[in-house]
Amino acid sequence: MRLLSKRNLLFVLCCFCLNLGVAIDTITSSQSIKDPGNIVSNGNAFKLGFFSPVNSTNRYIGIWYSNISVFTVVWVANRETPLNDSSGVLTISEDGNLVVLDGKKRDSLDIKFANSSAQLLDSGNLVLQEKTTGTIIWESFQLPCDTLLPKMKISTNVRTGNKVQLTSWQSLSDPSIGSFSVNIQPLNLPQAFIWKYGSPYWRSGPWNKRVYIGMPTVDYQFQDEISLINDQEGTFSSSFTSENDSLLHFALNAHGNLEEIFWDYEKDDWEVSYLQGFEPKNTKESNRGNWTSGCVRRTQLQCERVKTGSEGNKTNGFLKLNSHALEADCRQQCLENCSCLAYAYDTGIGCMSWTGSLIDAQKFSSTGVNLYIRLAYSDLATKKDMKKIVTITVIIGTVSILIYTYLLWRWIAKHKARKKKEKEILLFNKGEAHKTLPSDNLNQVKVQELPLFNFEKLVSATNNFHLSNKVGQGGFGSVYKGKLSDGQEIAVKILSRTSAQGFEEFMNEAVVISKLQHRNLVRLLGCCVEGEERMLIYEYMPIKSLDAFLFDPCKYELLDWRERFNIIQGIGRGLLYLHRDSRLRIIHRDLKASNILIFRGNEDQANTRRVVGTYGYMSPEYVIEWRFSEKSDVFNFGVLLLEIVSGRKNTGFYNDKEFLSLLGLAWKLWNSDNTVALIDSMISEPFFEMEILRCIQVGLLCVQEFAKDRPTLSVVVSILKSEIVDMPHPKKPAFIERLIALDTESSQRRKCIFSINNVTMTTVQGR
Repeated sequence: MRLLSKRNLLFVLCCFCLNLGVAIDTITSSQSIKDPGNIVSNGNAFKLGFFSPVNSTNRYIGIWYSNISVFTVVWVANRETPLNDSSGVLTISEDGNLVVLDGKKRDSLDIKFANSSAQLLDSGNLVLQEKTTGTIIWESFQLPCDTLLPKMKISTNVRTGNKVQLTSWQSLSDPSIGSFSVNIQPLNLPQAFIWKYGSPYWRSGPWNKRVYIGMPTVDYQFQDEISLINDQEGTFSSSFTSENDSLLHFALNAHGNLEEIFWDYEKDDWEVSYLQGFEPKNTKESNRGNWTSGCVRRTQLQCERVKTGSEGNKTNGFLKLNSHALEADCRQQCLENCSCLAYAYDTGIGCMSWTGSLIDAQKFSSTGVNLYIRLAYSDLATKKDMKKIVTITVIIGTVSILIYTYLLWRWIAKHKARKKKEKEILLFNKGEAHKTLPSDNLNQVKVQELPLFNFEKLVSATNNFHLSNKVGQGGFGSVYKGKLSDGQEIAVKILSRTSAQGFEEFMNEAVVISKLQHRNLVRLLGCCVEGEERMLIYEYMPIKSLDAFLFDPCKYELLDWRERFNIIQGIGRGLLYLHRDSRLRIIHRDLKASNILIFRGNEDQANTRRVVGTYGYMSPEYVIEWRFSEKSDVFNFGVLLLEIVSGRKNTGFYNDKEFLSLLGLAWKLWNSDNTVALIDSMISEPFFEMEILRCIQVGLLCVQEFAKDRPTLSVVVSILKSEIVDMPHPKKPAFIERLIALDTESSQRRKCIFSINNVTMTTVQGR
């Protein structure tokens, strides 16, 4: 009897233990979990129960690994509504809902499914099943926290916007929703993104049908275990599997780092596999097995700023960050798109290009996909190219320094030689020898001594070249009035330093001018050379130049026709002397009204300044071909003659509709048989009309376009003396079809309160 009773008791206990083993992973209305109790999955992989995080007294319902020594939570049910004490109970309510009740029977869960039971699976998934059919109506994998377990899916529905995503803890002691989240972004090329407060923080790189190419550590261990599924209803979901016996999961920590974590059985601890290029943020914690501080980049990102310009034939290229084959089509497409900053090629994806900033580029030594970053040609130089550039630069720099040194030495030597030669030339007035001047026109001419003036005496004579003594200004330089100690009045012309004339050439010319003796030429008294200054000293003409009278609305009345005709004849005689009667054949080249000085007694003089041409007076062959002859001076004389007769400047324009120059106006009036209209009203007298018209015809003959058609100065003087009566009909003058810039001073008479400033722009050329 006792033996039978013992056998019956043993049977009852076995049945009780069997029922207890069957129900250990399940929660029903009659089977609940009271704090600090828990349930274990059927294979003893995970536990579900109450826990408190480190440094916290709050109580949470969570799931953690069951068969390892390190307490590791992978899911929290009430992360936003913790319990304040240990009175909590996890159970199925009478209406079939999963609830967590505190000591006051208040529910802190929001999982409402009637007529259900809860079961913890060995995958770590807590599921609610309908009692009668066993259909799963809810699962914890649909509401993940910070951990991605094998077979758990994160997903995004592009139509509804619904997301299943990982969300980080606030901190190690607070499992409530933190700043970071991970989900799938189904762009043209789906990628996994980490978001911080809704803004992109990190991305995995595109899915290539095997792995996410920006997660190279996964590439080795999960070649065929990561999946991305599009269910054709707008949902993109990604998951991974782990078929070996290692414990593996991904965790998003509070610092925004997605870590791959696996269990090391030899160390009996978790091993964190940081993405390549990263390292633990807190090395000491990591060495103790605490990886919660996350990781940081080992090297800061090297984001290139793209230059889209090109330098000659040096086009942009690409910097290869790894060592696979270049895809020519991708390269060409990127080069043809100015917005393309980089490209990559993957066999599972095809061609990928980037048009925005490369904010999260990473360089891997072995795995990943080749990325070609667009760079300017100069930035693609290799070490060999740089060595070549440095060598060439050094050579060029050395040669440049040598050339500069040589040129500086030559300049110093030349400067010293010129100074020495100047001193030698200046001594010629103290000797008795006569020198032959080295010029084509002066080869056989012997000259006497040219008086040289002391610079200090000229400074004293002109009151230190005071502005009150300045009487003229032109392209040649400035003219000052002065008085020597003996009372003689002089005009000192300081030649411009911009002149191309050399010192010896200047002295030769000064000597030649000093030898010209004619009543219609201003006499040169001497010269002065002081350093870089070169001066000519003339006899002073008390009355101003012709243009000061002819074009001044207050003074032009002082010049009647008889005085003007005498000036014309005097100019003609002066030029004829230069061309024919002097020992040297001299061509003036700059005859104009401002170069004609009027002497007391209304005698006329020609000032032979060295300026060699003024636009509006130069002959066409001189302007175009830089060729001059006696006929060039004839052209100047013709322009000047027409100015004297008409009282108008050739540099003005006349006739508002046609903008004619003086030559154009004279030619138009000649052809219309209305030449009288050209005559200045001040001298328009019937008695002199024929003589004036004769002068106009002479002027038109002198300004004909071709030099061969113009008369010589001797013929012109003879015509003015009436020694020649019959004159040919003039041909078309030069420059009548050009437009002349506005010169209001000459196109209309001004009031007397205005002064005349006769500054002309001239071209200076050495003889």
